[in-house]
Amino acid sequence: MDSLNILIIQILSALATGGAVVSAQYLGQGSQDKARDAGRQLYVLCLLVSGAIMALTLAFRTPILDLIYGTIEADVMASAQIYFTMTALSYPFLALYNAGAALYRSMGKTRVTLIISIVMNVINLVGNAITIYAMGMGAAGAGLATLISRVVGGAVITFLLRNPKNTLALRSYSLRLTGDMVGRILRIGVPSGLENSMFSFGKLLVASLISSLGTTAIAANAIGNNLAVAQNMPGMAINLAIITVVGQAMGAGQKDEARRYTRVLMTTIYVCTLVLNIPMIMYAEPLVRICGLSGAGVPDAAWIVMFHGVWDMFTWPLSFSLPNSLRAAGDVKYTMIVSVVSMWVCRVLLSYVLAWYGLGLQAVWIAMISDWAVRAAFFIVRYRGDKWLQKKVV
Repeated sequence: MDSLNILIIQILSALATGGAVVSAQYLGQGSQDKARDAGRQLYVLCLLVSGAIMALTLAFRTPILDLIYGTIEADVMASAQIYFTMTALSYPFLALYNAGAALYRSMGKTRVTLIISIVMNVINLVGNAITIYAMGMGAAGAGLATLISRVVGGAVITFLLRNPKNTLALRSYSLRLTGDMVGRILRIGVPSGLENSMFSFGKLLVASLISSLGTTAIAANAIGNNLAVAQNMPGMAINLAIITVVGQAMGAGQKDEARRYTRVLMTTIYVCTLVLNIPMIMYAEPLVRICGLSGAGVPDAAWIVMFHGVWDMFTWPLSFSLPNSLRAAGDVKYTMIVSVVSMWVCRVLLSYVLAWYGLGLQAVWIAMISDWAVRAAFFIVRYRGDKWLQKKVV
C-alpha cells in the first residue's frame, strides 16, 4: 500500500523540486521579487495538481488496488481501501508542506522544515498508537493519523511563510499563473516527476513479484526495506541541501563553485553513510528482530540489511545524490532518461529474470544494486564533463 502512496508523494515532491530550483537560481541572481513570485506560483501549481490527483485516486481507488494487489486476501484489500482513502484526502496538505519546505530550503532555513517534520512524525506516531492500539481502529486509524499530521504540516508551514521577514514570503494567495514562470517550474518538475513516477511504478511491479513469493518473503522484504530506508537517511537529508546550494551557485553564474560544493556535499554524504551503515551491517539480525520479525523471515531480512548496507556505502550517493547537482543546474532530461532506462532494464526486467532462475527475494535486491551501478557510471561521466554546467533555468 505504501508503495502506491510513495508514487503519489514523489510526483508532488518533483513539482516542489522544480520550484525549489527556480527559486534558488533566482536568489543566486539576486532577483528576490522573481524568486517570491516563483514560490507563490509553485503553491498554486501544487494545489491544483494535488487536488486533481486526490480526485482521481478517490474515484478509481478500487480498480487501482485490484490491479496492483489483486491476489491478496479480501480482508487485507478492505484495509488497503480504507487506508488509501484516508491518505488520498491528505494529498493537498502534503503538497502544501512539500512546496513550503522547498521554499524554506531555497532560503537555507532547513531548521524550520526539520522542526515541522519532527512534529508531523510525532503526531503520526502518537496518533497511530492511540487510534490503532487504544481505539482499535486498524487501517482507518493509521490513515487518520497520517491525514492529521499532514494537515498540521501543510497549515503550519504555510502560516510561517506568510512572515514578511522571509526572503520568499507568501505575500498573497493570488491564484494567477504566468506561462513563463510555470514553464520554468515545469521544465524541472515534469522530467523529475516522470522520473520519480516511473521509478515508483517500477517498484510497484517489483512489489507484485515479491507478493508472489509468499507471506514470509513479504514480511522479510518489508522489514528489510524499512531498515534500508534508514540506511539511506544521511544521503536523503543532504540531497535537499544539494538542490539549494548548487542551484544558488548556478544562478549566480559560479560554475566552479557548483562543482566544489558538489564535491564537499558528496564527501559529507559518504562519511555519514559509512558511520551509520557499518554498525547496522554488524548488528543486522538483532535489528531485524527488534523490528518485530521472527521465524523463517529473519535470515532474508538480515541479508537485505547487510547486502544493501555494503552497496549503500559506495554506490547509492553516486546514483541518487550526484544527479541532484545536475538537476539543480537544470540538466533534468539527462537524469530522467538514465534513471528511467536503468530502472526498467536493470531493476524491473532483471528482477524477473533472476527470480525465474530461482533466486527468490534476493533477485529483487541484486537487480536493484545493478540499477545503482549503471546510474552511477552514467552520472559520473556527465558530472566530469561540462554539458550540465551549460544549462539555463532562469
